[in-house]
Amino acid sequence: MATIIFYQKPGCATNARQMQALKAAGHHVIARDILKKPWRAEELRQFFGNTPVGSWFNRAARRIKSGKVNPDTSDAASALALMLSDPLLIKRPLINADGARCAGFDREPVLSLLGRSIDLGRCSREGTGRYCPSG
Repeated sequence: MATIIFYQKPGCATNARQMQALKAAGHHVIARDILKKPWRAEELRQFFGNTPVGSWFNRAARRIKSGKVNPDTSDAASALALMLSDPLLIKRPLINADGARCAGFDREPVLSLLGRSIDLGRCSREGTGRYCPSG
């Protein structure tokens, strides 16, 4: 089983469900606050691999929903600069599973860690039955 460092937004019900799924699969999960981590661009960049820059963003972030930030027009350097100044823009969770990194719960290595396809990536609004976009 893997040791997983799970960068989350504390209080996020979706992140809590995602961590529980990893624990239920037998993994050791270490929760960290994504908002308090003193990120460096080089370190943050490792979580995104070769995915498109627009997919690096949390589409439910207030600055994106309001139109102040457009993920689809950002290059890698400007995206990282935005995220360093406002970690709420970072797609969550960030996962480091024994050195394998990803952003989001819908890609590798998460799928292999769970051993099955699971949809815990949508943000549920506690008690309302409504869901946020993935991320």
